[in-house]
Parts: sequence; C-alpha cells; structure tokens
Amino acid sequence: MSSSNLSPPPPEDEWIRTYLRFIPGWHSLPLSHQSMIPISISRVNQFDAARLDIEMSAMLKEQLVKVFSLMKPGMLFQYEPELDAFLEFLIWRFSIWVDKPTPGNALMNLRYRDERAMDSIGKVRTGLEGPGLTIAQKIWYCIATAGGQYTWARLQSFSAFRAWGDSEQRPLARHAWILIQRIEGLYKAASFGNLLIFLYTGRFRNLIERVLQARLVYGSPNMNRAVSFEYMNRQLVWNEFSEMLLLLLPLLNWSSMKKLLSPFSKDKSSSSKVDDSCPICQAIPAIPFLALPCQHRYCYYCLRTRCAAATSFRCPSCGEPVVAMQRHGG
Repeated sequence: MSSSNLSPPPPEDEWIRTYLRFIPGWHSLPLSHQSMIPISISRVNQFDAARLDIEMSAMLKEQLVKVFSLMKPGMLFQYEPELDAFLEFLIWRFSIWVDKPTPGNALMNLRYRDERAMDSIGKVRTGLEGPGLTIAQKIWYCIATAGGQYTWARLQSFSAFRAWGDSEQRPLARHAWILIQRIEGLYKAASFGNLLIFLYTGRFRNLIERVLQARLVYGSPNMNRAVSFEYMNRQLVWNEFSEMLLLLLPLLNWSSMKKLLSPFSKDKSSSSKVDDSCPICQAIPAIPFLALPCQHRYCYYCLRTRCAAATSFRCPSCGEPVVAMQRHGG
C-alpha cells in the first residue's frame, strides 16, 4: 500500500477544538430536552400511602381517647376538631417539616418533590432526582391540611348549631349557609376533576398537591413496596365485609330467626333454656315474674313495660290476655 492513500494523523488538540465547537450548540438546546426523563409513579402506591396515613392518624386518636377515658363523658367529643388538627400537625411536624416522608409515604417508598424546580436542575440520571419541598410549601401544606380541615369542620358545626339553613328571619345567615354549601359543592367538583386528571397522568393525587406543585416520586429507585398486595387485598375484603354486616344486622329480626331455626336444633338443653327464657327478650329472667293466668315466666321490666303500654297485652307464647303479674316463687 502506497503512502499516498494514508490520511495524515489529526492534531493532538483536535478533540479540544471539537469539544469547544459543540458546546454552544449543547447549551442552546432547551433544558426540557436535556433534563426531563419521563417517569411513572404507581397510582395504587399513592392511594395506599394516603390510606395508611389516615389509619395512622386514627390509631393515634384512639390512644389519646383512651387516655381521657376517665374524664367527663362527651367532653372530648366537643374538642374533636381540635384533636384531629393536633394529630395532623404532629404528623406534619415530624415528617414533612424535617424533609422526611409521612408514615404512609415511607411504607410505599414515596417522597415529596418540588416539581417547579425540575426545569432548572440540569441533566438527571433516573428522573427521580429533585429537591424536596421549600419552607413556604411546607408551611402552606400544614395550613391547608391541618388548618383548613379544622376551620371547615368548625364552620360547619357552628352553622348547623345556629341553624343558619333554617333561619328565615335572618337573611344574612341564610345567605352565608347557601355560600358554604356552594363552596363545598365547588370543592367536591374540583376534587373529582383532579381525580380524573390524576388517574390519567399519575401526578398530584389531591388539590393541595396540585396547587403547591408537590409531586410524589419514589424515594429509592430500587426499593420494593413495604406492604404487599396480599395484605392490602385482605384488608379491603374484610373492610367491605364488615361494612356489609353493619348494614344488614339492624335489618334482621333475631327473635323470628330463633323461632324459625328452633325446630332444627338437636340440643335438648338449649330447648329447655328457650322454655325458661323470657318470651319478649329471649334471655333468662334476672327478676322472674309470672304472667297470670297463663303462668309463663317473664323479666319483670319486659312484662311491666308491655302491660303498661297496652292494657290488652297478650302472652306471645300462648296468646292468653295477661290480667295480672306475680313474682316467681313469691
């Protein structure tokens, strides 16, 4: 091969000149093309974190109620909005204020990030980088969560106690009540719209986070959920089952069900107990009295109240009219 086909070697400082030539073009690119990496945060994790925070607040409230259980009944109920606001402030003070995640966010590997500062941080590696909330964002978060909920709860209780909605004689109070109802309706509509946007984009699960531009991102890119889906599914199933029972139990007539199932019972001792029980409350009489003339046993209070309520009271066991009552064995 002839030496004429060989290209001369580049100068030693060629790479420096090339670097200096491309630097202006790199800096002229928009920062959004350099730095922003699209990330997707699990919507289920964000909802689970909010639910866990609510459960944590309920557990703390339950312990505080037990502390004041020996005090005057009903006294703590008067200050329930203050108690809820105090618990919200405690959670905020020892989590968000000190740049730490809330208990629910910590279990779901989430933290708050100031989304406004993402346009000026430069190139990122994973898309999860970014500064935490500023002091102003933290203070406004506390005001909106603890202070806002407390103010709204007190305003609603005060307006209901003063009967603003029924006060035809006071037009100012009536207009204030209508204004409160409209504000509540607008807030619910805005929350529903924010929910739809969140389900589509996965950013800002409530209005407070959207206004403050406080976005939840993963605290560590390699950390798994601290709460498994199996546990969450079990909690959801038992929660819905208990709510269904609470809805259906008051609608059941237990005395009719006992009479319906009594022929299928094979326990003779239980049948003897049924014979000795009060026909009204189905319990063993503590103070037994006899209905005359049929001689069936009743609780004193059950028989006395039925006879006082109806002058022609008939025995549920035999249908005989009760004309008098006598203490059993007396």
